[in-house]
Amino acid sequence: MRKKRADKRKQQGDPRYNDLVVSKLVNSMMLDGKKHKARKIIYDAFDIMHQKLEEDPLEIFKKSISNIAPVLEIKSRRVGGATYQVPIEVRESRRITLALRWIKNYSKQRREKTMAQKLANELMAAYKGEGASVKKRDDTHRMAEANKAFAHFKW
Repeated sequence: MRKKRADKRKQQGDPRYNDLVVSKLVNSMMLDGKKHKARKIIYDAFDIMHQKLEEDPLEIFKKSISNIAPVLEIKSRRVGGATYQVPIEVRESRRITLALRWIKNYSKQRREKTMAQKLANELMAAYKGEGASVKKRDDTHRMAEANKAFAHFKW
């Protein structure tokens, strides 16, 4: 290695909850640099969750993320002319990133009227262990289980 790896930058939490994962969700939801609009959508979604479930929205969000975050995923490895789907464990930072990505994508596909409602309903579904993003996690785990025979190819 010629140069040393760049240090991880410290991210700041969001203004309302002072939480790093919420801040990452804001950055993920943001389009064209409109962070204020992304924050408003997320905070509105949190308010909707608070009204419907009457619990702390941050706790609902954290439980949803833990229900969505995958433990295993598959990566393609090329060994002697054949490509194998090798199951590997997912790092903590990637788990959160994947969970946020899936929440964002499956929220967009929902049929509710506003993005805040879509996000709130997807998070509440994930909180209960259902919804499209949880199904994606289950599919990912199922694929990894099915290819467990190739686990010895990970290096």
